[in-house]
Amino acid sequence: MRLRVRRDLLRSHIPMTFALITCSGVSNTGKLTTQAAQVLLQRKPGQYVWMHAKQSAAMLDAELGDAEKVIVLDGCTDCCATKKLTAAGHTSDCHIIATGLGIEKNGMADVRFDEIEKVVEAILNNGGAESCTKT
Repeated sequence: MRLRVRRDLLRSHIPMTFALITCSGVSNTGKLTTQAAQVLLQRKPGQYVWMHAKQSAAMLDAELGDAEKVIVLDGCTDCCATKKLTAAGHTSDCHIIATGLGIEKNGMADVRFDEIEKVVEAILNNGGAESCTKT
C-alpha cells in the first residue's frame, strides 16, 4: 500500500523516471539491494520509485506503469527479482547483481555502508545511464 501512495505522489508532482525492483532475499545481499534502493529514494527524490520482489507479479505489473527504465537489483545469481519481473511480463533495462560487484553473500551478516555505496554507484553509473547493459 505504501508504494501506491508514493507513486501517486510522484505522478502528481514529478514524472517517474526509473523503477527499481529489489531482491526479496533475507541474506545480506538481499537486504543490501533494498537498502541501496532506499538510499537512492532519499538522494534523488522523484527520480526513482522502488518495488520489492516480495509483491505479486500482478501488483508489480501495475506498479511499473509508465516507468521509462526498469532497473533490477538482485542480491545474488538466484535472480529472484528478475524472475518476478519476468513473471509480470516485463524485462529489465538494466540488471545489477550485488555478488557480481564483488560483494560476498554471507548469510545473515549485517550490510555494511561501503557495500550500499558500491551498489548505489553501480546504479548511478549504469542504471541511470542511457547505455546501461544487462549482466
